Amino acid sequence: MSRSSPRLPAFLFGVGLGGFVDGIVMHHILQWHHILTDTGHHPMTTVRALENNTLADGLFHAATWFVVAAAMLLTVRAWQRGDLAPPWRAHVGMLIAGWGVFNLVEGLIDHQILGIHHVRDDLGGPLSWDVGFLAFGALLTAAGLLLSRDARCASDVP
Repeated sequence: MSRSSPRLPAFLFGVGLGGFVDGIVMHHILQWHHILTDTGHHPMTTVRALENNTLADGLFHAATWFVVAAAMLLTVRAWQRGDLAPPWRAHVGMLIAGWGVFNLVEGLIDHQILGIHHVRDDLGGPLSWDVGFLAFGALLTAAGLLLSRDARCASDVP
């Protein structure tokens, strides 16, 4: 991949979209957890706690929206400079790597260090789900970086 093919926008798109997948799927569709469900003050069992969690989830989604907006602005700036778009393989690879890094950072900070929620707060022993989430993040990161790296030699691959 040439120097004039920016990688950061795709990576940031991956971080933001990974956050949206987490929030939409795990928080809203599956309702496994919300941002603050494991703090002790905001369980999923009271209306007031769910209101607080809904607010925290909304702030989380706003943050991921800003990451996607930053990625879009960086993409447009690159176009204005005349930078070439990266090959599809490199773009998708960096997007996948960004999603994986989101999972790793979110899983380590929120699930393990701060303990504000776990992947499955509706279970008594959520550690295996947290470890699986981290493993999935590591797999996405490695696969995305490999895909992106391989794209340097195959820049014409769609």
